[in-house]
Amino acid sequence: MKVCVFLSAADLDERYTTAAEEFAALLGAGGHTLVWGGSDTGLMKVVADGVRASGGRLVGVSVEFLRAKARVDADEMVFAADLAERKALLLAGCDAIVVMVGGLGTLDEATEILELRKHGFHQKPVVLLNTAGFYDGLARQLERMDADGFLPIPSAELIHVAPNGASALAYLERSVAGR
Repeated sequence: MKVCVFLSAADLDERYTTAAEEFAALLGAGGHTLVWGGSDTGLMKVVADGVRASGGRLVGVSVEFLRAKARVDADEMVFAADLAERKALLLAGCDAIVVMVGGLGTLDEATEILELRKHGFHQKPVVLLNTAGFYDGLARQLERMDADGFLPIPSAELIHVAPNGASALAYLERSVAGR
C-alpha cells in the first residue's frame, strides 16, 4: 500500500518524534511505501528514516523552491512547480492518507483532501493521527460541522481519528483491502 503522510518538516519535541518513529517502523515493516513531501528535515526526515530503516520504499513529492531540502536517497523524487500541483501529485500517488502533527501547511493539505473526498473526487481512506491529543480540537470541529448539517456525509466517513500509529495503520489496511 502507498501511504501519503502529511506532517511537519519542523523539529518538534520528543512526544511527536517518538510517535513518528513508531508509525514509520510499522509502515516500513509492513512493506508499505511512504509517499510524502520529500523533505529531509524535521518530522518528515524522522518518518522517512524510519520507513527506510524498516524496509519500506520512499516516494517524495517536493516543490522546486524546496529542492535544497529534498531527500537525496528517495526511491523516487518528483518536483512540482507549486504547492497546488504537489498536493495533486501526492493524492494521485497514494492509496491512503495519514495526517500527522503539523502547522498550517499540514492543515491546508488535510482540509483540501477532505474537501475532495466530500465531493467524491477520491475514495481513499483518510486518518487523522491524533498524537498526544494534537487534533482534539479539529476532531470536535468536524463533529460540530456534522451535527450542525454542514457536511453532506458524516464526518466519520470522511476521516478516521486514530490515537496511535498501530490503530491508524490497521484501519488503513482494512479500508484499502475492503475497496
